[in-house]
Amino acid sequence: MNRRAFLAGTGAAALLAGAPGRAAEPGLTLAFSLPDAVTNGVAVTPEGRIFAALARIDGSAGPRVVEMRNGTPVAYPDAAWNEGARSADAASTLIWVNALRLGPDGDLWLVDTGSPGFGQPMRPGGVKLVQVDVAANRVRRTIPLAGVVTPKSFVDDVRFNGRHAYLTDAGAPALIVLDLASGTGRRLLEGHPSVTAARPISAEGRIVRGPDGQPVFVHADQLEVSPDGAWLFYQSCTGPLHRVPTRLLDDDRTSPGALAAAVEIVADTPPTGGTAIAADGTIFVSDTDAQRILRVAPDGTVSTLIQDPRLLWVDAMWIDATGRLWMPAAQLNRLALFQGGTARVQFPIAVYTLAIGARPAPNDHR
Repeated sequence: MNRRAFLAGTGAAALLAGAPGRAAEPGLTLAFSLPDAVTNGVAVTPEGRIFAALARIDGSAGPRVVEMRNGTPVAYPDAAWNEGARSADAASTLIWVNALRLGPDGDLWLVDTGSPGFGQPMRPGGVKLVQVDVAANRVRRTIPLAGVVTPKSFVDDVRFNGRHAYLTDAGAPALIVLDLASGTGRRLLEGHPSVTAARPISAEGRIVRGPDGQPVFVHADQLEVSPDGAWLFYQSCTGPLHRVPTRLLDDDRTSPGALAAAVEIVADTPPTGGTAIAADGTIFVSDTDAQRILRVAPDGTVSTLIQDPRLLWVDAMWIDATGRLWMPAAQLNRLALFQGGTARVQFPIAVYTLAIGARPAPNDHR
């Protein structure tokens, strides 16, 4: 691993260790809120259309993906695709969408874990990548992922790089490289330390525990592609942030040993809900313990962008075409599943924006 990059990250240890709470920041703007549902990811078109993934972690009924229309969430792409557990056909309905993204092609891509709820097995045919034509508001294609998962898998998130898509497996730690043309994929770095959580996820200074009372470990989760397409950045929910050359990931002749040897540590990141990358290569990282957003510069230097008590478990972030960072304050750690059966979520769930003076990486989305 790259020692200099690792030292650059650990040199920010005091910054990442957690700081005293601060007053609310005036630059934070409420974009929209949901009165009775939790969103853990948003995506915004250049024209201003807003899409959100609803975190049905407990297997509850209701839409999995919505478009915000005049402040109201509407099932997207339609009601039939949002039948969830009520549908007999898991391959043509959304079971549990954990991530959504507008790709560089302008389509909306949905990562369906195929599991009805936390700790539940995947339904046959349910784990998939769904491509939605947002101009026509219809599903263009589904890519089954059954061939690249294990019974313990939790397919978490996706990023794009030319003809390849990269996905993280947070349940059975690995990276997945998918050929978008053929729909075939490969599992890489399986069980490697860079994709495996060494400590449980925590939020608001407390370890998150599952329904069985045991600490929750979230393996390979966040990932970003560098603006030049040369590097894939990735991490478990508890860091550190790593990178590996995409040319090695994309080449099926790369040996497991050569790939593992090429992994570098970029920064020692805190417990993280979500990330986003800007056109200059800066990666924004949410800190679930300290209610803040950090900036990781291309050289690994870490600084605080904003700290605000309202930023409770900011999950998958989004940089829009106007240079605003979208931050869903998901409060996932406060769900009943992780609170001994009694929810501490404070509704409505808020999605905030902050002007950051940076544009999205063009290879990531428009």
